[in-house]
Amino acid sequence: MSVQVKICGINSRAAADAAAQADADFAGLVFFARSPRFVGPDQAASLAAQMRGRCRIVALFADASDAAIEAAVRAARPDMLQLHGGETPERVRAIRSNFGLLVMKSISIADAGDLVAIARYEPVADMLLFDAKAPASADRPGGHGASFDWQLLRGRRVGVPWLLGGGLNAANVARAIHACDAPGVDVSSGVETGPGVKSPEMIRAFVSAARNAQVTAEAQA
Repeated sequence: MSVQVKICGINSRAAADAAAQADADFAGLVFFARSPRFVGPDQAASLAAQMRGRCRIVALFADASDAAIEAAVRAARPDMLQLHGGETPERVRAIRSNFGLLVMKSISIADAGDLVAIARYEPVADMLLFDAKAPASADRPGGHGASFDWQLLRGRRVGVPWLLGGGLNAANVARAIHACDAPGVDVSSGVETGPGVKSPEMIRAFVSAARNAQVTAEAQA
C-alpha cells in the first residue's frame, strides 16, 4: 500500500493546488487562532472548495468548543476532524458522535512513556497522528518543526491507521518512514519558507520523497 501523505496548514490557493496536483491524500485546514496557519471561515470555504474531490479535507482544532467546530464544519465541510490539543478520550468520543465525521487524534511524543496514550485513544479515534511534543514555552501544540525518536514506534502495533509527524521534510521523510515503517506522514513547517508560508515546490518535493521511499522499500524487500 502506498504511503499516505497529509499536507497540513494549507492557507493559500497556490498551496492548495500544489497539494492536490501532487496527489496528497489529506489536506489540513487549521482552525486554531494562535497558529500562523490559521484560516477563517470564508478562506477555509474557498480552499476546501478548491481541493474537494482531490484531497480529503481535514479540519484541525485544539481544545475547541462544539460551537467553534460546528462553524468550521459548516464552512469547510471537511471529511475528517483533527484534534490536536489535550482532548480526553471522552471528549474525542463525544466529538465523533456529535458531528458524525471521522476523527484523527494527535498524540504528542517525547519518550517511550508517552506511548501509553495509544491504548486510550485507539477505541475512540479513527486515525492517530504521532507528533513531537511541543516545547514547554510553546503557545500552540504543533507546527514547531521538532521531531522525536522515530524508532520508538518501530514494531509497535496500532489498532487504527496512523500518521507520523513532527519535523519531517523532503530530506528526511524517507529515513523517517523506514525507521518505524510509518504507513503515512504529516508535514506542515517542513514545506514552508517561513512560519505559515507554504512553498508549492517544497510540497511537491515532500510528496515525491515520501512516495519514493515506499517504492525503494518495496524494491529492497
